[in-house]
Amino acid sequence: MDLIINLTLNGLATGMLIFLLAAGLTLIFGLMDVLNFAHGGLFAWGAYSGLWVYQQTGSFIIGIAGAIITGCMLGIITEKWIIKPVYGNHVQQILITLGLMLVLSEMLKVIWGPNQLTASPPDYLKGSWELGGVIVIKYRIFIILVGLFIFAAVQFILKKTKIGLVVRAGVMNKEMVQALGINIQKVFMFVFMIGAGMAALGGVLLGPYSGVIHAGMGMEFAILAFIVVVIGGMGNFKGSVLAAILVGLSGSFMAYFVPDLSLAVNMLLMAVVLIIRPQGLFGAGGVRS
Repeated sequence: MDLIINLTLNGLATGMLIFLLAAGLTLIFGLMDVLNFAHGGLFAWGAYSGLWVYQQTGSFIIGIAGAIITGCMLGIITEKWIIKPVYGNHVQQILITLGLMLVLSEMLKVIWGPNQLTASPPDYLKGSWELGGVIVIKYRIFIILVGLFIFAAVQFILKKTKIGLVVRAGVMNKEMVQALGINIQKVFMFVFMIGAGMAALGGVLLGPYSGVIHAGMGMEFAILAFIVVVIGGMGNFKGSVLAAILVGLSGSFMAYFVPDLSLAVNMLLMAVVLIIRPQGLFGAGGVRS
């Protein structure tokens, strides 16, 4: 039972990190119909900038804030100067964002060097609790709680606020929203900024979880994020969190019980979903619901 609980917590924590990256992709695609392959680069920049601020200030909370601010700023720059000229053209979006992904990764090497950097959680998140004879690692619980909080916060914004109403309306009919006098471009930038900030948050939380960060981590997690988006349904926000949990749990259990399949299990899972239900497990376009 100890083993099952720890594998489950590990899978949930990994799933929440993937969710933070995939949720941004889901929001951006759901509203803006943009395939952003540079999203993983924002994830990596969040990890590096957050760790740097954490080391300079000694405060993990300030480090998290620094990562989110960095992600939001890069998101604004990316939307305004990179994405905006290629709206409506998926082929150009894929090519230009893949190029941006490579540029962001190389810039990390230029600024912080090509070697891995070590990261550890703050003292108050180190160690574990013993609950009923089961060892529970504190930092994993922290990641799970942060992921659930972000999911609830975004759901609240989408369902209960004016900006959420505009976003959901924009998903359904961008032209009608603009005809009502709402600047849809500002809405696009806001959504892109939020998505980038969530990706950066996932990156800074990953560092202490894995113990190391490296410039190529963005591409690795971007692949997992796109798998989650496909499994959950393109543009389906609720689907993204459920699919991320599924991917995290399958990876955790497979890595322990069948290590040879741990790298392939997510690809196999996506292939099965596409064969049985091409629109994803939860359907497409869930941002509007």
